[in-house]
Amino acid sequence: MFDTELRRKLAWLIAIRAILSTILLGSATLMQLSAPGSFPVDPFFSLIGLTYALTIFYAATLRYVDRFRWLVDLQLAGDALVVSAFIYLTGGVASYFSLVYVLPIVAASTVQFRRGGLLVATFSTVLYVGLVAGQYTVGDVLLQSRWGMPLIVLPPRLLAQYTVTLNVFSFFAVALLSGSLAEKARSTGVRLQRASTEIAGLQALNQHVIDSLPSGLVTTDPQQRILTFNRAAELITGVASASAIGRPIGNVLQLPAPVLKVLNDDLPDSEARRHDEFFYRMGDGCGEIELGLSTTHLETPGGRAGFLFSFQDVTKIKKLERDAAIQQRLAAVGEMAAGIAHEIRNPLASMSGSIQILRQELPLSVEQEQLMDIVLRESERLNNTIRSFLAYARPQRFAIARLDVRRALSDAAQLLRNSSDVHERHVVDVDLPPHELWYEADEGQIKQIVWNLATNGIRAMPEGGRLRLTGASEPVSNGVIITVQDEGVGIPAAELDGLFQPFHGTFAKGSGLGLAIVHRIVSDYNGEIQVSSQPGLGTTVSVRLPAQRSVATT
Repeated sequence: MFDTELRRKLAWLIAIRAILSTILLGSATLMQLSAPGSFPVDPFFSLIGLTYALTIFYAATLRYVDRFRWLVDLQLAGDALVVSAFIYLTGGVASYFSLVYVLPIVAASTVQFRRGGLLVATFSTVLYVGLVAGQYTVGDVLLQSRWGMPLIVLPPRLLAQYTVTLNVFSFFAVALLSGSLAEKARSTGVRLQRASTEIAGLQALNQHVIDSLPSGLVTTDPQQRILTFNRAAELITGVASASAIGRPIGNVLQLPAPVLKVLNDDLPDSEARRHDEFFYRMGDGCGEIELGLSTTHLETPGGRAGFLFSFQDVTKIKKLERDAAIQQRLAAVGEMAAGIAHEIRNPLASMSGSIQILRQELPLSVEQEQLMDIVLRESERLNNTIRSFLAYARPQRFAIARLDVRRALSDAAQLLRNSSDVHERHVVDVDLPPHELWYEADEGQIKQIVWNLATNGIRAMPEGGRLRLTGASEPVSNGVIITVQDEGVGIPAAELDGLFQPFHGTFAKGSGLGLAIVHRIVSDYNGEIQVSSQPGLGTTVSVRLPAQRSVATT
């Protein structure tokens, strides 16, 4: 960097030297044309020509100054020699241009700071004193004999000594002053560069901190146009920073109307505000995610400069919260079921048995027989509900064995095709891999998962449709994936959260415990259930069962 700065200064010095030579050449030509013979033409024009030649030489050797620093000293010494020649041609000690020596001194201070200024001042002093001493000892014989210049009347020696002393003092004073200014400028430049580097480092650190935040961070102007969009915001929304900056925040984050109303009406008079979670539709067709958003004012020393938005993808967190709430509700229902099951089941069995005996022993009319049949059917239905309660509430006693999941899917499909719920407009397909899908589990529970999901799919298609049962291996956990897809009525998004709650069934048949039991079994196997549905288009339920290390039994 220092070498680059040195070359830049020398380039400016060469350019200034060329400009001054051109000005002198033009001035000499104009004076010669307007007043011929006013000064010696040949030596003056020769001096200007020499200056041009040196300037060209300096420009040609500029690229080598990094390796040969003596070229810099050569330039500065050459300037002092040219100035000395100019002073000699204009009268020496009697010249009015003695202070022109200041120019190479200032140039030396600029290029090589105080050291360079003092060296050139010393060299200029030697040249100037030698020139004056020669005038008083040898005289101006050369000028008078070769160029015919008029005889210069030299001032008295005492005055000459005073003039030389004053000029020499000026040389060193300028060298010290310009050198000090150059040193200060250099130190100031170094401090400025250091400060700029520190500021750049702090800015980079600040940007790294912002980009490392796991939450999306967005700043806007007072008109809610985006100013900054950090990396987490890009990852969460799938929107590039370049395309987001300058756009309204409401369009980029798909802010709902209540949030926009708070920004426009309530937020200016309040502190940070946490908004209700809302759904954000991804632009790449990956579905929806749930965002949690906080907003506050962007405070600066000059006042409020806009808004600050912080948001997170809370989809997984909300799912965990919903699962925990479901578990709590299911646990409460399970305790209730376990408590009342025996209190209801035993009297129910007694009543059902008594009705059967009375029906066999008493002469009954047709109407009385129908009433007793209704009582028996309802007793059986109530007994099935209690049985489902017990299947859900009681800890399961697992008969873990290695089974081929394909067989459970094939058996369920075969039973469905022959059930009363399936008619000619229903199609039951099974999509299975050619190889075995081995899994260690209770076969009865796996069949119960498939049967409950499949019967729900059939009931969701009262007018007919295609039901697809799929089995596949899960490469991440070495488990299996069971998928049941229907073309039924679908499930509204508002009802997905309570889908696995007990008695949530929406069909006429069933106890409303089928999906709750599926959820309980899958949870015992440390699996998860994913449901995607669109009203009117159908529902897809995927059950992921990881390879078993341990199975929950409580």
